[in-house]
Amino acid sequence: PDRVFDVGIQEMNMVTAAAGMAKMGYIPFAQTFGPFLCVRALDQVHNDVCYNDFPVRLIGTHAGVSSGYGPTHNTIIEFGVMNALPNMTMVAPCDAGQARKLIHASLNYPGPIYIRIPRGEEPSVYPENFEYEYTIGKAIEIKEGTDLTIIATGVGVFPSVKAAEALGELGYDVGVIDMHTVKPIDVEAVVKAAKTGKIITVEDHNIKGGLGSIVADAMLESGVFAKLKKIGIPDTFVEFGYPEEIYPYYGMDTAGITKTALEMLK
Repeated sequence: PDRVFDVGIQEMNMVTAAAGMAKMGYIPFAQTFGPFLCVRALDQVHNDVCYNDFPVRLIGTHAGVSSGYGPTHNTIIEFGVMNALPNMTMVAPCDAGQARKLIHASLNYPGPIYIRIPRGEEPSVYPENFEYEYTIGKAIEIKEGTDLTIIATGVGVFPSVKAAEALGELGYDVGVIDMHTVKPIDVEAVVKAAKTGKIITVEDHNIKGGLGSIVADAMLESGVFAKLKKIGIPDTFVEFGYPEEIYPYYGMDTAGITKTALEMLK
């Protein structure tokens, strides 16, 4: 309890205070709503944390459209913003168990990390007693496929797994990659996925500058090619609505991912 500091609605001061603690040798975790962390306090993240390469762990909650509070509280730009910041590592765990693994892994990881998590009401991708190796920067291949590969991050992983299962029942062999670390992207995993010839990226984020764009960059820079379809927010401000309403609207749920995959496969 004596290691918790409530700074109130002062996100910019919070980031600067965290940078000061890091300068003194601590590993601070600074947490608030995503939009107020990556937009309002971006100046402090840029100058105080990243410029000095301090080991601050910035936790943006209510990621994507999970808050349900409309454009001011939706956070759909972190991937693009954090990917462009030197020294920053950007991670989006897919469930609570993976978030715990990430927190432990971050204790011995150099430099700043932006951790993107939703509201905590999402289903688990990995069973509670399932043991798997977790390394920041190393994607997890949940299922290997030959017809198409889905590369998903954060809340997009669970519906992607379910979509692959549904497609399997239709006779298609679809792989799923949990790309929990968006920066640095696991280029080796992307190159392997490209061998299937078709890739779908799934993210609760603007498709402009998000996971799909980063995957496309990785393919081009590696000299490999695959047809690519991005599933996410189509470069628009999302209206008010619960994520259970918004995800189907933009084809980000299991049914939507399955439909997009079938269109590519046929």
